Amino acid sequence: MKMHGAGNDFIVIDSRGCKTPVVTESLARALGDRNRGVGFDQLAEIRDSLSADFALDFWNNDGSRAGACGNATRCVSDYVMKSLGRDQLNLITERGELTAQRLQDGRVSVNMGHPQRDWRQVPLAHDVDLMHLPLAGDPVALGMGNPHCVMFVPDSEAVDLAALGPGLEHDPLFPQRTNVEFASLIGPDHLRLRVWERGAGITLACGSGTCATVVAAHLRGLTGRRVTVQADGGALEVDWRDDGVWLTGPVAHVFDGVLTAEFLAAHS
Repeated sequence: MKMHGAGNDFIVIDSRGCKTPVVTESLARALGDRNRGVGFDQLAEIRDSLSADFALDFWNNDGSRAGACGNATRCVSDYVMKSLGRDQLNLITERGELTAQRLQDGRVSVNMGHPQRDWRQVPLAHDVDLMHLPLAGDPVALGMGNPHCVMFVPDSEAVDLAALGPGLEHDPLFPQRTNVEFASLIGPDHLRLRVWERGAGITLACGSGTCATVVAAHLRGLTGRRVTVQADGGALEVDWRDDGVWLTGPVAHVFDGVLTAEFLAAHS
């Protein structure tokens, strides 16, 4: 399936019923090629789970693994909820057990868990002040199941993502690389966000990055705990509650497809 949440686009492969996962690094990289494959920001593989309604694995379009993907989680949860005739379910990711639910207006929310605020959890290469990293621009670091480097700037639309993103993604302070967020305050509890994603590059939205940005903004005293975030691809809402960081936004199921035997044979 092809899906997207606020322009953050995904391939979703349902391998429930298979004894082992079907996605490999080679297949993920080939499918992620927007000219020779299908193209996506992330790939999500739905798997069986003994302790939840389903499990999810995530891949970036460069073939690397992604520990979390909030918008893909929302899209897949909507698909599974519709198939089960339910408005709430539990799922398992590398992040742990998450809860998703559909709102009356059709948007889908997922509890992305508590932010990781210890340097070893992010992870960072060594102990530093996570609220004020020793990097140009005074960014904040935290984890949402994957690492994030959040930069607050006067005007995020003026940021050259292609020039600044790669250097921060690969900075030695982040041994597993990092997602990079550039955010600016445009009103009370309203942020403008642009994103460079680890292993994917510039994306129109990033669910875990949106969550990380709101947590960082609140800790910096810029916003409350419930914030509307305007990404390049649309608006997302984050509510940092006692039980975790809830991400809410639109979902879209674009099409279903079948990969040819020739394509699979070439990239198995």
